Amino acid sequence: MVEKTTIAAVKKALDSSPKRNFRQSVDLAINLRDVDLSIPKNRIQEDIVLPHGRGKALRICVIGGAELAAKAKDLADLVITPEELGKIADDRKQAKKVASQVDYFIAEAPLMPQIGKRLGIVLAPRGKMPKPIPPGADPAPMIEALRKTVSVRTKDRKTFQAPVGTVDMTPEELAENVDAILKRVTSKLEKGKMNIDSAYVKTTMGPAEKVL
Repeated sequence: MVEKTTIAAVKKALDSSPKRNFRQSVDLAINLRDVDLSIPKNRIQEDIVLPHGRGKALRICVIGGAELAAKAKDLADLVITPEELGKIADDRKQAKKVASQVDYFIAEAPLMPQIGKRLGIVLAPRGKMPKPIPPGADPAPMIEALRKTVSVRTKDRKTFQAPVGTVDMTPEELAENVDAILKRVTSKLEKGKMNIDSAYVKTTMGPAEKVL
């Protein structure tokens, strides 16, 4: 059950946001305390499936052989065969373009070492290394989940943010997405909620409203 205060904060953020001629995103900002993020094991790196998705289309790329490519062609936004993978890896400009245009990558598990070696230098810094999928598996469930996914990365910063949707979603939907992220982040902290100093929700152009 989502806290009423969370829904109220989201409603206030939406109501106080100035109207713009573009669809604003809604973000959750979290401030941590008493966590030493210079120690890698304390950092949070989570892919969280939001109950109501991101409110916008995410681009998914599938990298795999003929069988996987055939299954994914009508589901993914981009399909790359092993042969095409080599050409893209050899062209750094093209590799960066693909990395910037795609939100999440899925790759046939046996190709992961090759991808790491050839494209890791482009994908890893962006947090976009592919999710492995077994040969012969149906990519549909993974693609569907990734279209609703948000990646939360603290790196070495105690303040970080993540998108929870867009302004045309309902306050209740956004609040449930906020709740999903807070619960996952809390579960990864040594002292749980005690390690969260504060949390705010805001639209792209609007003021921040306190959630925690």
